[in-house]
Amino acid sequence: MNIYHILNELNINYEEIEHKAVYTVEEANSLKDRIKGTGCKNLFLTDKKNNYFLYLLRDDKKADLKELSNFLNVKRLTFGNDDDLNNLLGLTKGSVTPLGIINDKDKKVRVVIDKVLVGEVILVHPNVNTKTIAITYEDLIKFIKYIGNEYELY
Repeated sequence: MNIYHILNELNINYEEIEHKAVYTVEEANSLKDRIKGTGCKNLFLTDKKNNYFLYLLRDDKKADLKELSNFLNVKRLTFGNDDDLNNLLGLTKGSVTPLGIINDKDKKVRVVIDKVLVGEVILVHPNVNTKTIAITYEDLIKFIKYIGNEYELY
């Protein structure tokens, strides 16, 4: 499946820019004068029972994994390893994005979205860290529903 094909099929409008590869929030912040939207962190997380989560939050917010673990009713979240990230979402470190669920054939990754992003235009990678797209929260939800992964607001 191709992200752009699905975005077009679902009539999702987006703005896109190309840029040098970015690996950190600090590097991505340098792009904000070129595209309008709320910058996001995307954290690939797991627990000891091999449950997987992709946590999307504002790039200026610190993630409290203990609190998130309690909310999700799982024990101790940790960052997922690079092999699982690649095997489940087809992504590499630095290109993590909720759009990566397009590659999650078995729907093992649950998307968790910080509720402060509701109603925002958010900035995410289209599965490569050399491009950034701006998409509305509502259209992101439309994409997630189409792909079929579970999601929830936190």
